[in-house]
Amino acid sequence: MKLAAIDIGTNSIHMVIVEATGKYSFEVIDREKEMVKLGVGVFATNQLSEQAFRDGLETIRRYVQLADRHGVDEIITAATSATREARNGSEFLDEVVRQTGISPRVISGNEEARLIFLAVRSAIAIKDENVLVIDIGGGSTEAVIGNQSQIRFGRSMKLGVLRLLDMFEDQGAVGAKARGVLEAHIRFAARDVMKEVREVGFSRVIGTSGTIRTLGEAAHLAAGGAALKSLNAEVVQLSDIKKFTQRLLKMSPEERAALPALNKRRADAIHLGGVLLVQLLEAAGVGEITLCDASLREGLIIDYLERYSGRIAEVTPQRDLRYRSVAQLALKFNSDLSQKKHVAGLALQIFDQTVSLHGYGRFEREILEYAALLHDVGQYIRFNDYHDHSRYIIQHAGLRSFTDVEVLLIADVAYYQREAKLVKKPGELSHYPKLHRRMIRILAGMLRLAVGLDRTKNQRVKSLSCRITAKKLTISVRGEDDLELEIWAANRDRKVLARALGVKMKVVHEE
Repeated sequence: MKLAAIDIGTNSIHMVIVEATGKYSFEVIDREKEMVKLGVGVFATNQLSEQAFRDGLETIRRYVQLADRHGVDEIITAATSATREARNGSEFLDEVVRQTGISPRVISGNEEARLIFLAVRSAIAIKDENVLVIDIGGGSTEAVIGNQSQIRFGRSMKLGVLRLLDMFEDQGAVGAKARGVLEAHIRFAARDVMKEVREVGFSRVIGTSGTIRTLGEAAHLAAGGAALKSLNAEVVQLSDIKKFTQRLLKMSPEERAALPALNKRRADAIHLGGVLLVQLLEAAGVGEITLCDASLREGLIIDYLERYSGRIAEVTPQRDLRYRSVAQLALKFNSDLSQKKHVAGLALQIFDQTVSLHGYGRFEREILEYAALLHDVGQYIRFNDYHDHSRYIIQHAGLRSFTDVEVLLIADVAYYQREAKLVKKPGELSHYPKLHRRMIRILAGMLRLAVGLDRTKNQRVKSLSCRITAKKLTISVRGEDDLELEIWAANRDRKVLARALGVKMKVVHEE
């Protein structure tokens, strides 16, 4: 089932088109974004401007045409604060219905907060911890606290970048006095909500919306960080955001527009967004924020799937978001998931029983498991050089809830398990820190050994045990039928791991 969600926001209008794959899962087919700025002037005049009215209609009409070309089954649409508060907001929506046939739903600030949290929960693995989600829009800012199973608190504040712009008018540099007035206004407007936020309690802050993601990425780059392929799950320090905001406040709109990672259409109000974000994080008493690339439109999709799950074929539930994302990628490329789970299980047995040699923990263990599940997805394209294709697919698939570094590590462990001879080439892994180079060699060696132990792909090796004595590792395998081919393959491939761990190694059949 194909779905499209259109978010008629105050600052921009977004659309996402997805293929539903289960009750809580979907695959993105297409995305569109246009910074229409419906809210410019609305909070001063209570009126959508003629230009915004026309641009908004044209954008939505184009989105509906694109959705129709994709053959979507349902278009879900929601309008937020600008349309809620404009006197001609109803007239605008009536015209949307007349020209496109879709009927947008005007949602409250609290409903917006709920939908945003659903989106974040689908993109960031939060499990049982309580997290505070902050979404800065053009006309309102939402604060939500919840965990994987429930939303405990959700409120909307009349604070947004275009609302602040209408209040302070000047897009240019902001002096100390004006900044003090701005900060005092934000603290007053957010006081009651942030007081409740602290009383409910949370373990970390997650930020969504274009304003927060833009500020986070730009502050990261300004602090000397490397360019990010994906912002999802990346952590940015409050101190870096404060320094970057101080720079923004001294600049003209033209100077702000020239900065890396800043969209020119945001140059008019991004400095006000920076002040707002800093004040909210300080009020929350935190020193960092985790970025999230999901927002209201994904929340609309999740909400629809939960309401109408009977229309959608259910897929086998997986244990958490990260695992589910990896499993869905494997299935997408026709991988035999049960066989890959078996290989992963063998690799993890080796990992767990050799901790005294490598000293790794949960992070490295998960990298190994996910690499095992995805190591041969490239066979969907071509068997020869499938490891090349696997690495490319993993790097570009948009795995949910993984950082750029984690994706690269998973992709390279999958790659080097077959192209193992390159691991020992001087400079081959020089783009990684030394600790990561060692980790890739060890994990790739474990995965290579596990793949060999399932050489026939019949899952004959059921378990193994590792015995470590004075620079020697003996792996005894147990299983069904004749394991001669599996043991031969494992002994052929053992050298990569043996070299990485600095031991002599052999694989034997346990009598």
